[in-house]
Amino acid sequence: MFHKILIANRGEIALRIIRACKELGIKTVAVHSDVDSESLHVKLADESICIGPASSLESYLNIQAIISAAEVTDADAIHPGYGFLAENAEFAEICANCGITFIGPSPENMRLMGDKITARQTVTKAGVPILPGTKDAVENIEQAKEIAADIGYPVIIKATAGGGGRGMKIVHSPASLPNAFAAARSEAQAGFGNPEVYMEKYCVDPRHVEVQILADKHGNVIHLGERDCSIQRRHQKLLEEAPCPVLSPELRQKMGECAVSAAKAVGYSSVGTMEFLLDADHNFYFMEMNTRVQVEHPVTEMVTGVDIIREQIRSAAGLKLRYKQSDIVISGHSIECRINAEHPFKFTPSPGKIDGYHPPGGLGVRVDSAVYDQYTVLPHYDSMVAKLIVHADNRQEAVSRMERALGEYIVGGIRTTIMLHQRIMGNKEFREGNFDTSFLEKLVL
Repeated sequence: MFHKILIANRGEIALRIIRACKELGIKTVAVHSDVDSESLHVKLADESICIGPASSLESYLNIQAIISAAEVTDADAIHPGYGFLAENAEFAEICANCGITFIGPSPENMRLMGDKITARQTVTKAGVPILPGTKDAVENIEQAKEIAADIGYPVIIKATAGGGGRGMKIVHSPASLPNAFAAARSEAQAGFGNPEVYMEKYCVDPRHVEVQILADKHGNVIHLGERDCSIQRRHQKLLEEAPCPVLSPELRQKMGECAVSAAKAVGYSSVGTMEFLLDADHNFYFMEMNTRVQVEHPVTEMVTGVDIIREQIRSAAGLKLRYKQSDIVISGHSIECRINAEHPFKFTPSPGKIDGYHPPGGLGVRVDSAVYDQYTVLPHYDSMVAKLIVHADNRQEAVSRMERALGEYIVGGIRTTIMLHQRIMGNKEFREGNFDTSFLEKLVL
């Protein structure tokens, strides 16, 4: 096991990793920018070191500074959390070359699943269903026209190196294809340094369902069930729940088995997530794999009792999984609301000092947050203030518990999305489980 882990992140995920390390008896090193010196992860780690100014490029994305911090503090492993360098294969390689363990999958795994075309080819060989689309990058508009005519409109153009909605264009007719194709390539180049795009059939108003994978370096792979992440805005998740309220036991088993098969096909050896689209007829299709811990991992922890961060660390240390698939039992229902420092309906940023802070409590309520009273939410980084998670015996009780917890939550001095989540909880369609990825657009507009 590791003796000291440097956490190359900030905010609630850095705090979450520190807590897991403490329970494993591992010392921790926090890194921070100069404006983050009063952050909770800095205060609770065993050591801390400033790695640069406020700009992420000069601090949390500064590979040289992070490696230097690990070497100076004699850390033998680095946990990247999510975001920043978490899916950067070059960073993982540099860690290995410096004799530092990167807590995550291999650089080869990250590159393989990070390239969307290669990922589609790989999971297809493992028997995982994908949407009709291209096997290779689309080189020009003439080729794009032929492909679109073949698979039928609407189609979606995606960056091969993309994610988060960048380099992604939905096309409903031949007339709009040329502009959309050019725009997607331009966005892909600007966002990822790679203009390559591919095309697939557009799945209209699907549910977004993902399966949590847990794997070790000995070839053992299991899944921890699924999460429904359909409540989104511009491809960014706002609310997640486990299990998905519309999956039958048979479909749940099939989806889990497909996720495990895909992970085994690439020799995966860490925590990861297989993301699927679920259409109105309950057909599911592979979308992408996230080769890191997810923001929404707590809902899975709540229904399985598995500490995902702890297992990720154990796996990176070369230990075998402590669980077999038969050990995993889904118990009850969990919902997570991301509380962001934003206008609840306009979604404009609302950074500033928190003046009055009271998180909710009680049975089945968990708050993953790194803020406190008089803490300043900075404009330089992600706007998430907290993840509010509830667990109950069933979905109806979980919704009621979340309503109660949201009503208790006080974050003064700044605007937050608490009111938005209250509106979602009170919505009849949501309460009945009748929603898809277009839900929020219809609710707000």
